[in-house]
Amino acid sequence: MSDARWLQNWGPKEPVTGLSAAASTDSAIVTDTILRVMAEGGNAVDGAIAGCLVQAAVEPFMTNHTGTVTFLYYEAKTGRRYQLDSVGTFPDGLPPFKPIPPQGHGYAALPPSACIPGFMPGLKAIYQRFGSKPWARLCEDAIRWAEEGHPVSSFELAVNIFAQDFVTYLPEGRAFFLPNGYLVPVGERFRHPEMAKTLRQVAAEGPDWMITGGWADAFIAKANEMGWKITKEHMTDTPPRWLDPLAFRHHEYEIVSLGPPQQQGVFCAFVLGVLRHLGIRDTAPGSAEHVFFLSHAMRQGLYFCGMIGDPAAADYGVDAILDDGFHAAIARIIRGLRPKVDLTRHVELTGGPGSAAMANSAAGKPTGGNSASKQPTGSCELAVVDRDGNWVQMMNTLQSGGIPGMVIDGIPMVGSHATFTGISGFMDAKMVKGIRPRCVIGNTMVFRDGQPVISLGSPGNVHCTVPQVLTYLLDYGFDPCRAADAPRMLPMSEDGSVTIEDRLSSEAIAALKSWGVTVRAVPSYDYHMGSFQMCFRDAAGRIGATADPRRCGVADGLR
Repeated sequence: MSDARWLQNWGPKEPVTGLSAAASTDSAIVTDTILRVMAEGGNAVDGAIAGCLVQAAVEPFMTNHTGTVTFLYYEAKTGRRYQLDSVGTFPDGLPPFKPIPPQGHGYAALPPSACIPGFMPGLKAIYQRFGSKPWARLCEDAIRWAEEGHPVSSFELAVNIFAQDFVTYLPEGRAFFLPNGYLVPVGERFRHPEMAKTLRQVAAEGPDWMITGGWADAFIAKANEMGWKITKEHMTDTPPRWLDPLAFRHHEYEIVSLGPPQQQGVFCAFVLGVLRHLGIRDTAPGSAEHVFFLSHAMRQGLYFCGMIGDPAAADYGVDAILDDGFHAAIARIIRGLRPKVDLTRHVELTGGPGSAAMANSAAGKPTGGNSASKQPTGSCELAVVDRDGNWVQMMNTLQSGGIPGMVIDGIPMVGSHATFTGISGFMDAKMVKGIRPRCVIGNTMVFRDGQPVISLGSPGNVHCTVPQVLTYLLDYGFDPCRAADAPRMLPMSEDGSVTIEDRLSSEAIAALKSWGVTVRAVPSYDYHMGSFQMCFRDAAGRIGATADPRRCGVADGLR
């Protein structure tokens, strides 16, 4: 089969409809794997597990087999919803470990902390509870793609160029990402024979091969050699945790999303609650009112939700953040921020036309110069529905896994992205056994009359993009394809500016200036603003799927 089928690019995506089962991922290879597993009789969970294993083999620039897994699941036969949290964790009793890059290599910032991988423990827990196909079958495609190699896309090469300083600062990383001394060019096959060998052991021995088995022994030995004195016990100190997801009402819909220690569900409930009280449905999408209300609501949401964490550590007052009266009060404050005078001249004197460096910094992109960190921040979202009506929305990501920059038996790692903020911030971790890190992963499902009507999620500024797409869908009535396409923004910044994709009308920009808001533009379709993968049910009850135009996603299904 020609590699052209697998070499997808960013750009407009057509939805697929009238399906009996569906999948949407950011890789044609992964979508194909999921659908083939379901065509063989596997359920949505089987397809998703196989998809995650393949994704880490064909998208090592976005995910890996040591990172993080989160999982949101609707079980059709019972109507129950489940959440699994398997973010990489920190070992009990040890300080954060940061390997020192070789002197003179040119890496400008210290690498992040090492952590205990969450990927395989997460897949193990999901498979034990809901898997139906033999585990070895779910590993087959990942082994084959690692052995034969995947064709490199222009997007993959661009991301690898950006992250090259990070992923190659250790010899093991250079050997993996620079075979023959250079990055694999577009269209050529990127092969991982050592990874295939490890995955064969995973197929034969189960996921424990990378948790407490032979790979884990090699991981521990390398960590100890580098000065990180982890033990076999640390590998299972803080296991994945099953939770009841957070559910809340939004007009005629029920939204189900990841609850604490994940931040996203509380954030979405807060932002959408504030927008209800601001009357967002009475505004026009893309109008100055829409941008003003949404950017301010997200700014407040990040502040208050930045205080929450693992409920095993503290109560954090989550009920207060979810309180409708609190949302109403915040809405009154935001309404009061609309000025009574024209501030256009003020913005022109103080805000300027908008600095590209400031906009890039706000969007989490490099601002130029050698001081910019080149730490990879990739993630992959999967949306899956099977013929029995089971829905899976999950993420696998390279974030929070293993020893940064190290490759062990063909498995690359980038370490933990969690910080130790305490109050505020997107991520946080407490160095205590059994306490799971806070993160911002956005697996979300929407229900109406007790039935799922759409599931969605995204990497890339996921801390703020999910409620925006939900607003397009549920408040403005956009179809899923149009909602994924519509422009997205970052929360209002401390200087009163809004960074938004460059598709805002001149009338909206002028109105925002008169209200004291500087608009800073990023590209019209900026992949840092996310890449949503969605499955949905239309008015006739038929299943469909769509993929975001900002990356290389593919949606497809079974008839």
